[in-house]
Amino acid sequence: MELPSEAPRPRPPALADDWALFLDVDGCLLDFAATPEGVVVPVGLTETVEAMAEKLHGAVALVSGRALSMLDRLFPTLRQMPAAGLHGLELRGPGGFTRAAPHAPPALERIRAEAEALAQAWPGALVESKGPNLALHWRSAPAAARAFHAFVSAALPRLPGYRVQAGDHVLEFRPGVNIDKGTAILALMTVLPFRDRVPVFVGDDQTDEHGFAVVNAHGGHSVLVGERDSAARYALPDPASVREWLRAMVAETTVQA
Repeated sequence: MELPSEAPRPRPPALADDWALFLDVDGCLLDFAATPEGVVVPVGLTETVEAMAEKLHGAVALVSGRALSMLDRLFPTLRQMPAAGLHGLELRGPGGFTRAAPHAPPALERIRAEAEALAQAWPGALVESKGPNLALHWRSAPAAARAFHAFVSAALPRLPGYRVQAGDHVLEFRPGVNIDKGTAILALMTVLPFRDRVPVFVGDDQTDEHGFAVVNAHGGHSVLVGERDSAARYALPDPASVREWLRAMVAETTVQA
């Protein structure tokens, strides 16, 4: 996917009552941590997301690389909220309709064990098992990047039908089906309460570009968290700014049309 050159982006527009809001989690709603389990859900964030969903008549969804089971542990009161997990492989829609992730092939378990053995040589490196997906993280061990890239390139041929998805300090083995955050947003946009609304997607990572492309193509608003080359048309500097943006919109006494 070709991305435009980076240029200054304005802040996202004010809330409108015809939005359908799609929110990435890590690096967007939540600050990054040394490990996926180490993230902290700030006090009041869940209540803010719930209030936003009420303002938009339920048209709010989480769209994450995490498994839905992990999202539900992080946000237990949002278990009924529509959400996409594993970059769209899992999908929970209004009323609970779901798309389950495929089963992991036996070879993935062997590769996981080898990756964990490799990670031991790099304190801070992490191997995360996510059902059919396997992620190798080096945020806390930058020197491991080259070794992890070499390992992934060598291991991929042992996983027929798989591909590698690159993210922020992470490489992830995942089934090679044509499903991503963009297709997950498209699927939710076909059903109420998302249907016929203006899609708005907030994300930070390279894996969010599919979502940005979809909302741009449908006349929506794409919001990048951070600074890099991206198809996003608006930007906020960091997760704290995203949380403040959401709080400010919830606090409005009237919703602008």
